[in-house]
Amino acid sequence: MMSPNDQPRAHLLELLSAIEPWDDLERTHLESAAQWIASGAPIHRVRKPDVPAMHLVSYFVVRDDTRGQVLLVAHRKAGLWLPAGGHVEPGEDPWASVIRECSEELGIEAVASPITGEHPLFLTVTRTRGQGSHTDVSMWYLLHADAHSITSYDEGEFSAIRWLTDEQVLAEPAELLDPHMHRFTRKMQHARTARPHGQRPPSVRSAAQSRGGDR
Repeated sequence: MMSPNDQPRAHLLELLSAIEPWDDLERTHLESAAQWIASGAPIHRVRKPDVPAMHLVSYFVVRDDTRGQVLLVAHRKAGLWLPAGGHVEPGEDPWASVIRECSEELGIEAVASPITGEHPLFLTVTRTRGQGSHTDVSMWYLLHADAHSITSYDEGEFSAIRWLTDEQVLAEPAELLDPHMHRFTRKMQHARTARPHGQRPPSVRSAAQSRGGDR
């Protein structure tokens, strides 16, 4: 079990507690992820591709707010169109993973969306496909970038990139995307309309308190 002094795990649990579940599936994923973190089980990948068999990932969905488009990448190993992202390294905060991976994979600085700030909007627990299958516990972050600022990408990881409107993402066959991409898109649409323009996102702690600390 988690020791009282395990601050990194306590921080992860605080991040999870501030995520308002979009649907019953996300509620189930949040509950199972919280149990996994609190159990004291290893949470960071230490050897590719599947040690331990369940580990933490930071996804980041880059959105050009002016064009109303999000960036998806054709991931070579997964064979799917996904958000960019990567595994959280031992001792690394999930937001620090976003900063590092955004620079490595897209060559740009990670700029948090004003909708969410530096906090995850969504969480999924997903079994990967193919050789070395394992379970990714993924925190999904929302970033803002001008589409023209992305002039290159990690071609070792991705075979192509595409900018799509929300409607185009939702029109894509689900089997070509991350299995939760449609759900994330709908939650992102709701978050954009629910928060007035210019309103600052709540801190993790205040978000949890606003719901009575019930998670």
